[in-house]
Amino acid sequence: MRKELPYFQIEGAYGGNQDWLKDPMMKLGGCAALTVCDTSIYLALHQNKTHLFPFALDQLNKEAYIQFSKKMKPYLAPRIRGIDRLEIYIEGMEKYLKDTGDKEIKVTGFAGESNVEDAMKVVKKQIDMEIPIPYLLLKHKKKSMDFFTWHWFLLVGYEEFDDEMMVKAATYGAYHWLSLRELWDTGYKEKGGMILLNK
Repeated sequence: MRKELPYFQIEGAYGGNQDWLKDPMMKLGGCAALTVCDTSIYLALHQNKTHLFPFALDQLNKEAYIQFSKKMKPYLAPRIRGIDRLEIYIEGMEKYLKDTGDKEIKVTGFAGESNVEDAMKVVKKQIDMEIPIPYLLLKHKKKSMDFFTWHWFLLVGYEEFDDEMMVKAATYGAYHWLSLRELWDTGYKEKGGMILLNK
């Protein structure tokens, strides 16, 4: 079973790209805010939640994205340790949703301490509902995961095998297929997790 969300492109990039930002703090540590930007754009385009994106959808380009990131910064501003807990992210996203007048979307966390089988079920359920998943990876024992460590990105698809699930991770204007088992098994006590949206 394979499911990929009908994501969006901005001037040839797969979603937004943190490298476009001109604010040095956001360019360095704005990943949490940008996953809210990208989720909002996706929901505006595909779930009729146009109030979540304060610009014209038919003029979605790099400049509009940069301006949107500036609007999002106060909700999830970069800090010394980054947005390193699900609770901080939830609080910031809920404030943004409230300020846009949204009364339907509910935001909850799925802790990285949960077992991987439950994580697979959650990913499948969310993606099947056509909703992207903000994902926080803190530290990881595998060097192959260095690109994703201490970073927020979005899961926008999955593919199931016998006892494995590959997930499609979107970040920095590109996508990567990763093993969810490998991603989940960080080897560290300090875990990240996922943000779940329900309407």
